[in-house]
Amino acid sequence: MNRRIILLLAVLLLAALPLLNLLPVSNPLHVSDFLVSIIGKWICYAILALALDLAWGYAGILSLGHGAFFALGGYAIGMHLMRLIGPRGAYGHPTLPDFMVFLGYRQLPWFWLGFDWFAFAFAMALIVPGLLALVVGYLAFRSRITGVYLSIITQALTYALMLAFFRNDMGFGGNNGFTDFKELLGMPLANSGTRAILFYASLVSLVLVFLVCARLSVTKYGRVLTAIRDAESRVRFLGYDVTHHKLFVFVLSAMIAGLAGALYVPQVGIINPGEFSPANSIEAVVWVAFGGRGTLVGAVLGAFSVNAIKTWLTSVAPDLWLIVLGCLFIAVPLLLPKGLVGLIRRRKEKP
Repeated sequence: MNRRIILLLAVLLLAALPLLNLLPVSNPLHVSDFLVSIIGKWICYAILALALDLAWGYAGILSLGHGAFFALGGYAIGMHLMRLIGPRGAYGHPTLPDFMVFLGYRQLPWFWLGFDWFAFAFAMALIVPGLLALVVGYLAFRSRITGVYLSIITQALTYALMLAFFRNDMGFGGNNGFTDFKELLGMPLANSGTRAILFYASLVSLVLVFLVCARLSVTKYGRVLTAIRDAESRVRFLGYDVTHHKLFVFVLSAMIAGLAGALYVPQVGIINPGEFSPANSIEAVVWVAFGGRGTLVGAVLGAFSVNAIKTWLTSVAPDLWLIVLGCLFIAVPLLLPKGLVGLIRRRKEKP
């Protein structure tokens, strides 16, 4: 079957889930609220996987800090959601979120200004990760830092941000983060209709991001990125500005990760510094490697399949998940260097 037809059927199947959720529970086609919620999370993870695959799979930039960009996008939307519940908070303060009143804040910090408006918060969910990637990427690529050294820098970055956001005096809720969200754009988040809208917003975003990345990969710019991944020195000697090419794709990748975080937080109802954990960034690398680095379809497939394994395993044997994750991290490069997509292609090529 044509690959495009398969992708279209997969999208239609996902789009049908919220509709099947509306059926009576007695109906055999009924889909539970839990399944809709968990698939919505996986779609956000798939967007994050595409972001990482764009940087790593096509430009050879192995980032172990994409979880930080994801978390920053989530915090931006979380700040907006907290501003919405501030006037109706438990402490009755007219302007401050509840945790600020509890911690003794007298006024709203300057970096919270503007988050009353959804458009501003959504823009910050893209701009802040992009600016951070611009600064880090410019300093690293300009100094020609590549390979494992760049990976260590990005991992140290996300760990430093995690420690910073755990501090109460940072103004981001400390170790508790943000939670108890009530509404978004006037729609109650506890409503099943709102959850369906967020699900479809995530699915549409996944499709759009996939199409943008696919289009970029077949252009001349995408071919230059692939050449940089395979032989950076040769591309530099041919006269291409390698620094700017890598910087652009790194910033774009960070903004896509921020978008994934912005869509993720309203669906799960919480954001805390744990999202900055280096383990989350390593998991994203495993998704891309397991599915197939540099294939886009593989990134999405890896995000869904690994998270399905995680959801099942954490329900039956929670203590085993980190062991399985470590085994995947080691085994996939050795046994499946081209991931599931590469395995499928090899099977098709066999006589």
